[in-house]
Amino acid sequence: VHVLESGGGVVQAGGSRRLSCTASGRTCSSFLMAWFRQGLGKEREIVAAIPWTGGDIYYADAVKGRFTISRENAKATVYLQMNSLKPADGGVYYCAARCYAGPLHYTRRRDYDYWGQGTQVNVTS
Repeated sequence: VHVLESGGGVVQAGGSRRLSCTASGRTCSSFLMAWFRQGLGKEREIVAAIPWTGGDIYYADAVKGRFTISRENAKATVYLQMNSLKPADGGVYYCAARCYAGPLHYTRRRDYDYWGQGTQVNVTS
């Protein structure tokens, strides 16, 4: 399974940015998808997760009300719309996938089998 992110860049505090991620491969056709991020000198943390069915969506407390995760299964693509960005939101954003067609989300790094290489988001104050 190949996971590829795009959309990173530099944005001013208070601004918006949308990240995209596609997952492809023959191993499975249904994916649980998530976004993680890692700030400089920090642990990688989950930002949001969305099941294949799109039902049980998870958001980290730090991004609730500002970020929105969504997906288009026909395109095997997941998005992360980030609004009202803060400098603390800066870091490398990673897309992760797990072969899973159920309705639940998972929040631990070890729950995900496939990872992208990450896309850098810098938020300037």
